[in-house]
Amino acid sequence: MSDFDVNLVNDSMSEFYVKFKGPTETPFENGVWSIHVELPEQYPYKSPSIGFMNKIFHPNIDEQSGSVCLDVINQTWSPMYELINIFESFLPQLLRYPNAADPLNGEAAALFMRSPDDYARKVREHVKRYATSKDAQNALEKKSGEDGASGEDDEESGEEEEEMSDMGEMSDDDAAGAMDM
Repeated sequence: MSDFDVNLVNDSMSEFYVKFKGPTETPFENGVWSIHVELPEQYPYKSPSIGFMNKIFHPNIDEQSGSVCLDVINQTWSPMYELINIFESFLPQLLRYPNAADPLNGEAAALFMRSPDDYARKVREHVKRYATSKDAQNALEKKSGEDGASGEDDEESGEEEEEMSDMGEMSDDDAAGAMDM
C-alpha cells in the first residue's frame, strides 16, 4: 500500500480513509479521491463498506453519496480478498469498464451509452473540478472543521461534501498490517 495514504478515524483499525488515484490511460487518470472504508466486525467474512468522499462522475457510483455499486464488494465478496484488492484491482477496473446496465448515476450511464466521447469529456471536467489532491484533502478536513477541530471550510465548488469523522494518521507499518487483514 505504499502508493496509498491511509488515515485512521479515531485511531480505529475498522474505519479509515484511503487516498485513491484514478487509473492511467482513463479519463479519471489525474483524479484523486478520498475513499471512506469501514470494516464490519465480521470482516474478512463480510465485505467492507466503501464510498467516495469527493465527487466522481461514473455510472456505478452515486455522485451525491459516493456509494459504489460493484458486485465483487457488495455481493460476491470472499474472505480470500484483501483490502489491497479493492484499491489496486476492483476500483481501477470499475473506473475503466463502467457497467451502464446497473447504474447508480443514471445521467452518467445514459451519457456513457449515448456518447462515450462526451462521457469521457464530462469525467475529465469533474476530475478537474472535484478530484484534485486538494479536493481529496478538503473532503477529509471538512468534517474535522465541522466538529471544531482544525480544518478549513472550503465552499469553492459550491457543493456540500459528505460528512466525515475525525481521523488520525496511520504509520506505514500500521497501513500495511491493516491492508493484510
